[in-house]
Amino acid sequence: MKPADVPFWDRSINLIEYKFMKSIFSKVTNSFLVQTGLVVSAIVLMVAPVIVSAATFNTYLHSGSRGAEVSALQTYLAQDTTLYPQGLVTGYFGAMTKSAVIRFQAKNGLTADGLVGAATRAALNNSGAVTYGDAPQIYNTTVSASRNSANVMWSTNMNSSGMVYFGTIPLTLGEHENSVDISGYTAMTDNAQRTSQNVLLQNLLPNTTYYYTAYVTGNNGIVSMTWPSTFTTTN
Repeated sequence: MKPADVPFWDRSINLIEYKFMKSIFSKVTNSFLVQTGLVVSAIVLMVAPVIVSAATFNTYLHSGSRGAEVSALQTYLAQDTTLYPQGLVTGYFGAMTKSAVIRFQAKNGLTADGLVGAATRAALNNSGAVTYGDAPQIYNTTVSASRNSANVMWSTNMNSSGMVYFGTIPLTLGEHENSVDISGYTAMTDNAQRTSQNVLLQNLLPNTTYYYTAYVTGNNGIVSMTWPSTFTTTN
């Protein structure tokens, strides 16, 4: 596609994403901004960001993605200047946003590929509040542990099947577009799709700390998981 064929808004977004808005203001005059209409885009992006102190991300995001969830992702990452020093909230997932996601993934021990899949969403959602996208939302996760077993329970906003990955060492995650390779043992619920799950983990060691994550597949085929956490069996 030729540059002239790209809508003005998309051209503005790309310009802002790749050349950084501050350098534009330092090199051109206010009259030029007004004449080109670029000042309108700049003002909207600078004074009307999506306010997200803690967001729940449920969509696979990657380079070229656009929309409210990208804006929420950028707003979230911009809170840490070591991750996203540019801090631009454009709604467009470009090179700067990908670099910020890679830094976030590296900081959290994830595959640093710049793709916001299920494992990266779980890390982002660690304190969730606002909801976007179509992936199943997991909430009310609790664990009831005894000497040699534990019940892991959670609810979802849609009918889903689920399983629990667990082990005595930290779980490793290998992320793909709509799946995650997770180390450890697995315990699976039955195949029935439901909104409440209760998975029994058996033959556990007493007085031992276990790492676990709930891995859910919604009735729409989209995957979600909880960020790995721990529980300890009793004596």
